[in-house]
Amino acid sequence: MHTTSYLLVPILRNSGNIVSRLPNRIMISTLAIRALANDRRLQILEWLKNPTKHFPPQVDGDLVKDGVCGVLIARKLRISQPTTSEHMKILCQAGLTRPKRIKKWTFYKRDEVKIKRIKKAILVKI
Repeated sequence: MHTTSYLLVPILRNSGNIVSRLPNRIMISTLAIRALANDRRLQILEWLKNPTKHFPPQVDGDLVKDGVCGVLIARKLRISQPTTSEHMKILCQAGLTRPKRIKKWTFYKRDEVKIKRIKKAILVKI
């Protein structure tokens, strides 16, 4: 599976491969669609809409301001932390979530600005 970070799109556009010939809008929406094609990732995004409702308080980091610790996401999904990290990596690369490091932990929150842009790009494409 080919994944590309939202930030790498300009670099890829100069690389001469087939992906580089796609307009940014198509690249972004394709990555988002791939990320959303998984029930667990959809569930994570739903939970992150209202983190205080779906997750317990954290020792480090504010659930709303900083995001939800990956450990809590893994626990709630009942999957391993490495598997959760892979899901979160895909969501981040698609521009749907943002990671934030606090101490040795990674916290995740939705990127509402990019989600809005992605929704718009998908609607234009369809």
